[in-house]
Amino acid sequence: MTRSVIVTGGFGALGTAVAEAFSRAGDKVARIDFATAPRAPLPGALDLGGVDLTDAAATAAALDKVAAAHGGIDVLANIAGGFVWETLEGGSIDSWARMQAMNLTSAVTITRLALKALIASGEGRIVNIGAGAALKASAGMGAYTASKAGVHRFTEALAEELTGKGVTVNAVLPSIIDTPTNRADMPDADFSGWVTPAAVADVILFLASSGARAITGALIPLTRGG
Repeated sequence: MTRSVIVTGGFGALGTAVAEAFSRAGDKVARIDFATAPRAPLPGALDLGGVDLTDAAATAAALDKVAAAHGGIDVLANIAGGFVWETLEGGSIDSWARMQAMNLTSAVTITRLALKALIASGEGRIVNIGAGAALKASAGMGAYTASKAGVHRFTEALAEELTGKGVTVNAVLPSIIDTPTNRADMPDADFSGWVTPAAVADVILFLASSGARAITGALIPLTRGG
């Protein structure tokens, strides 16, 4: 069965890998991103750039376009997000609000607005991106991990809320993802143990599959390379 899949943050490194994986599986893919244009084309994809996912009206308009083009919504992969490393003493209070908006509010907004369509699908799937670092925060990670801990609790609460409605809700918790940005930020690190975007995408595809129909409310750590 060909499904309608939305990948938020679909123009970024991880979002691109996830969108490509769904496309290879034969799904109809829509990429929604705050950026105006993708880093690489994806044949057949519906690309919606310049969308602020904390803006309910803009998000609803994007969802309407996806539903009209692809006949509904079956899978929502909430990849959009951001990162900052700041100590509390040396950083900005604004960073806490920014991380909350980018990592949590964005996911909550589009999920809330897509719920009706996901329930109507009968086999709706929601997969969020949490963070392994949010299980035990370290110095400089307060703002980021607080927002990601919110994603974890959001995932668990929504999974319970949607019990019996045919929609599963799960989150993957990667350690460091091997992206160009992370390599540039940590040039002296050992990249071999980082989790590749392709490995993250594989787990997301499984959680979105019928084979994972019995899994909901799970927070799944991803700690190996690949």
